[in-house]
Amino acid sequence: MTKKNILILIAEDDAVARETLAEAFSDKGYKVLEARDGEEAKTLAQTKKPDLLLTDWKMPKCDGMQLVEELSKELPIILMTAYGNVEYAVLAMEKGAFNFIEKPIDLVKLFALVDKALQHALLQKENEQLKDRLERTALSGIIGATPAIKEVFSKIKQVAASDATVCILGESGTGKELVANAVQSLSGRAQAPFVKLNCAAIPENLLESELFGHERGAFTGAEKQRIGKFELADHGTLLLDEIAEMKPELQAKLLRVLQDGEFTRLGGTKTIKADVRIICATNADIEKRIASGLFRSDLYYRISVFTINLPPLRERKDDIELLAKYFLDQLSSNLGKEFLGFSKEALQAMRNYSWPGNVRQLKNAVEYATITTGEKEEVPLSALPKEICTCAGISVKAEPETASAPLSLKEMEKQAIEAALRRSGGKKDVAAKELGIGLKTIYRKIEEYDIK
Repeated sequence: MTKKNILILIAEDDAVARETLAEAFSDKGYKVLEARDGEEAKTLAQTKKPDLLLTDWKMPKCDGMQLVEELSKELPIILMTAYGNVEYAVLAMEKGAFNFIEKPIDLVKLFALVDKALQHALLQKENEQLKDRLERTALSGIIGATPAIKEVFSKIKQVAASDATVCILGESGTGKELVANAVQSLSGRAQAPFVKLNCAAIPENLLESELFGHERGAFTGAEKQRIGKFELADHGTLLLDEIAEMKPELQAKLLRVLQDGEFTRLGGTKTIKADVRIICATNADIEKRIASGLFRSDLYYRISVFTINLPPLRERKDDIELLAKYFLDQLSSNLGKEFLGFSKEALQAMRNYSWPGNVRQLKNAVEYATITTGEKEEVPLSALPKEICTCAGISVKAEPETASAPLSLKEMEKQAIEAALRRSGGKKDVAAKELGIGLKTIYRKIEEYDIK
């Protein structure tokens, strides 16, 4: 920023002193505004948006301290004080003034102070812009405008700057990993390792080794030393996804590590310290698991220092259209195929559906719909997966038999699983991924609903 683009506001009730300062700054190439009292300074600060305020302490209507209290968050302020009022000036700095200078004014010293204040303000502005860009980037994959999802954005920003343990709760497919990524990206550990472990995807007999590592010969098949996730995440962040699937015996060991910050590898004797920030995620009802003895209450209290609850998609219906269009735009770019949005009937069907697989299922449904939608066409109702039209109680012209009264939530879920299994050729892992649920969950649901 060049001096000719910098606007200095001088607030001084002594006309001679004010004009002298104004002339000195003008000669240096700055643009200058003059205020005869505190009230005029406030008005000019609000309407002209100066880059810096140079203000006298004692003025009629509104003194320098009042200006500091009201304007210091908006622009840097340098206070001019009479000789012997240093204690007052220090108090002004505690309230937000950048600095002070004693009268009679030493112009060389004042110009140096102004230059320093402007550089500091510019650096603050750049840091705020960088922070805004980082926040937008970190949150870019979490789409929504409803109060429920805005609350999630707010919580992410609140907790990211700390080292507090975070517990992310929500149904499968709601975006728990996206939230974990955002917390880590906005944290002070953003450049450090971010290690992820899905507790439900690792066989029970290997999970302890995955967490803490093992020495050679620790068990049958341990042919060489292995570094565990805790060690890999030292000075960084460890995401323990689906932590509720961990067995109580291992939960006890994990609790000790979280409390002490140290562990030993399986088969080892050396104590290893690790500075790790923990983020946990689960789609389980933790309170029910605690009541049934499947999850330790003391571990839950340790990991739930700060909890983020992700709402299911059925509770944020106003976000469905926004999400669907976002996914359609992504697919248009990836496929090099332009689509003209969704028909009104398709949008209504998506809004009426219960989305047991949540956002992930919606994304898969949009992708499915693009397969039969032509270039530069609207996505029609008939292109959506059949269960969405059926469960929404909307008639599809091509398949009139699908018209029906709205079904129960359980029946909707059953039909969604059956349809996903049909599309996957009976492959349960593929169907589970499409629905955004775990493999254990889909097996449980198949048994529960007696799906053949």
